[in-house]
Amino acid sequence: MEIFIYLAIAIIAFGAGILAGRYLLRQLLKQQEIAAQTKVKKILKDAESNAELLKKNKLLEAKEKFLQLKADHEQEVNQRNQAIAQKENTLKQKEQSLNQKLENQNRKDQELDNLRKKLDHQLELVEKKQEEVEALKAQHIKELENIAGLSAEEAKSQLEANLKEEARTSAMVQIKDIIDEAKLTAAKEAKKVVIQTIQRTATESAIENTVSIFNIENDEIKGRIIGREGRNIRALEAATGIEIIVDDTPEAIILSGFDPVRREIARLALHRLVTDGRIHPARIEEVVAKTQKQIEEEIIEIGERTVIDLGIHGLHPELIRMVGRMRYRSSYGQNLLQHSREVANFCATMASELGLNAKLAKRAGLLHDIGKVPDDNPELPHAILGMQLAEKYKEHPDVCNAIGAHHDEIEMTSLISPVVQACDAISGARPGARREVVESYIRRLKELESLAMSYPGVEKTFAIQAGRELRVVVESEKISDAQSEILAADISNRIQTEMTYPGQIKVTVIRETRSVAYAK
Repeated sequence: MEIFIYLAIAIIAFGAGILAGRYLLRQLLKQQEIAAQTKVKKILKDAESNAELLKKNKLLEAKEKFLQLKADHEQEVNQRNQAIAQKENTLKQKEQSLNQKLENQNRKDQELDNLRKKLDHQLELVEKKQEEVEALKAQHIKELENIAGLSAEEAKSQLEANLKEEARTSAMVQIKDIIDEAKLTAAKEAKKVVIQTIQRTATESAIENTVSIFNIENDEIKGRIIGREGRNIRALEAATGIEIIVDDTPEAIILSGFDPVRREIARLALHRLVTDGRIHPARIEEVVAKTQKQIEEEIIEIGERTVIDLGIHGLHPELIRMVGRMRYRSSYGQNLLQHSREVANFCATMASELGLNAKLAKRAGLLHDIGKVPDDNPELPHAILGMQLAEKYKEHPDVCNAIGAHHDEIEMTSLISPVVQACDAISGARPGARREVVESYIRRLKELESLAMSYPGVEKTFAIQAGRELRVVVESEKISDAQSEILAADISNRIQTEMTYPGQIKVTVIRETRSVAYAK
């Protein structure tokens, strides 16, 4: 029975504990809810405070930005006003300058009108004086006829007969001397004729420079060629040995270098890179290597085509390669391959005329400047170096001697040697072949025209036919037909004594008389 009592008490106590726990739990939850509400209110209050502060800051920043924009706008307006004022001042100055120029022009026109009137008046006086001179001249002629007892026509006829007899005697003496001299120097004069004939041969000439221009479509490609921090352009310069100049020139890049072969490699490599679009150091080295190989093959092809065109057989492959390299060399602005081809053709023609071996002469003419194009460049004259190369590759001794002696470095032991020397001079000295010769050629033509203009009565002069003919236009009022012949002889004699020139110069004096009448 007691057990049931204890059990009932335990159950009651357990139920009371549960009720007490639930009450305490409810009170605890109520306190936590109140604390949470208080915290939320505090957070909301802090947020409202921060929002108000942020609002004030944004308003202040907006005001500051507005004031800054307003100041910038006012400054820009002031600058525009100043620019407009400056342009207005410039326009006013230009207007004043134009007005001043207009006044000066009007004053000059007035002065020209006054001068024209004076000249017309002086022309009338000159015409009157000329009439008086003609009258005096006719009077003097009559007086001379009375004194001499001969008329003017009779005196003129007698004088012409005496002059003709003297001229005929002098001409016969000169003809005899010329015939005697011609018999003694017939062979020499024949050779001179051959050389002059070859000298008149006209061929094309190409001028090589030390720079090449690479054209591009737009300036954006310049940046790709330069690369980041210039790495592409440095790689290209290192691979080709050419200086690449990228400046403000629109749509163009300058390739600068003394070696034209390297310049051509750089130009072709750049073209491939720009066309392909992939430009970076590794790709640059690959393209430059391929281009070098292509140029070497092209050099050999040019050399083979040249010897085939000239009909030269049995030339060593290394010499053929050097002949191809001549295409990319120049001497005083004259393309070396073109010059060598000219000399070869000249040598063959001259050797045939002189009865020498034309094939050997042509071979020596083609190879005479081979010493200018070896891969290594020893400190030797190009004639000696070319002779050593010809001897190395088993060329004929006459060819070797002609190569070494064409600039008198060694003694000539073959008849072909002076032929090569003369043809080399002909190719380099003809008008337009080389820059230095062009300048001296133009200077000689100007001196020729100035010499003829120094004579009184000469109106105009024209040096034509590469300086081999001088045409002189004279004033018909001052120079008569007889005086024209004397003037032509005087100019010819003066040219012979004062100037140095190749061949001969024909002097032609032109006197024109025009009679104009109007039918009304």
